Amino acid sequence: MAGRFKSFSRIVVALYLIALHIFAGYLAVRYFYPNVQFARSSPIETVSDPLPATPAPTPLPVPSEFVQNSPTPQATISADFSNAPADQFLIPVKGIKRDQLQDTFTSARSNGRVHDAIDIMAPGGTPVLAAADGEIIKFFDSAAGGTTIYELTADQKYILYYAHLQSRQPGINEHDQIKRGAIIGYVGDTGNAGPGNYHLHFSIAVATDRKHWWSGPYINPYPLLKNALESP
Repeated sequence: MAGRFKSFSRIVVALYLIALHIFAGYLAVRYFYPNVQFARSSPIETVSDPLPATPAPTPLPVPSEFVQNSPTPQATISADFSNAPADQFLIPVKGIKRDQLQDTFTSARSNGRVHDAIDIMAPGGTPVLAAADGEIIKFFDSAAGGTTIYELTADQKYILYYAHLQSRQPGINEHDQIKRGAIIGYVGDTGNAGPGNYHLHFSIAVATDRKHWWSGPYINPYPLLKNALESP
């Protein structure tokens, strides 16, 4: 009787050790090969939702009245200002009439550049006027532009750039709110204008970001100013 019990005990121990080894092997496979799939008698298919793709940033809208001609960040935009309100903008040089303006927007410049602005010729010292209501967002002096002013229009749609100034109007400062027609500076030949080549370099850019006051898609000011008010 005792012999049979010992034999049975040995069988139980052997089976226990076999089961233990099998379980240890299972754990080892799970640890070293976590992607191994084990078949089940009744497999259940589980499908996890994929992580949502990060959406691309939405580009800032360009005003609907403009049509972009180039995909580059400094794109040129053509615009039709034939229906622009006559009292919205002012020719930004005192005494200059509409028929004195010349469209130099696409004129070639050094290093393969395009002008992206118009030059308004006038004697040195002629008052430069704010072309629209707005805020002076930056005074900037550079080798190319000379003494300059950047203005954000009151509707925050455009950045107006006045360059080659002889000087700025005393008493105006960055962040000042200004009215259309206010004197903000004087026509000069600073920067790369060339000595004695007195004119106002005037450009308009779509205001995509007021913190990036130096950039933005440019639009041609000439059609706008051809319908703008004239100063006395």
